[in-house]
Amino acid sequence: DLEKFMGTWFVHGYTPILVDKKAHNAVEHYYLNDKNQVETTYQFRDGGFDGELKSYTPKGFPMEGDSRARWKMQFIWPFKADYVILYVSDDYQSTVIAHPNRKYAWIMDRSHEIDEATYAKLLKKLETADYDLARIQRLPQDWTSEPERLKQIKKIGSDAPLVTR
Repeated sequence: DLEKFMGTWFVHGYTPILVDKKAHNAVEHYYLNDKNQVETTYQFRDGGFDGELKSYTPKGFPMEGDSRARWKMQFIWPFKADYVILYVSDDYQSTVIAHPNRKYAWIMDRSHEIDEATYAKLLKKLETADYDLARIQRLPQDWTSEPERLKQIKKIGSDAPLVTR
């Protein structure tokens, strides 16, 4: 259910790339617009909990089909990359997003806190799908110094984009 998937996800594990290798308090937010495109915001503090707030706004294009679990993500026009919702819990509270080449993955939860059992379960989903767990890094989450940002993120829900384009 694509609409249930929309909203804010807190990133707890990921394969860092150049732009986010020192990310803290990262969130991924999805908003389904009237063109059936997913306006995505990837936002994090760079280098520490008090680091500069960085935002990236790629656009997602869910592929037609029964599950809508495969998306094309466009970071730079005209290029699109494949992304797969590898797993989403029945209650839509935790998810694993992955790239089909098995080099990139994101472990996310609706909460800014994730218990070790849930995190381990999500890592197991990646391992079962032949992803190299050595590439996955824990992403620090500590919102004690950012209560207003956390409040704003939770208030938006899935009703609007996190960042206006």
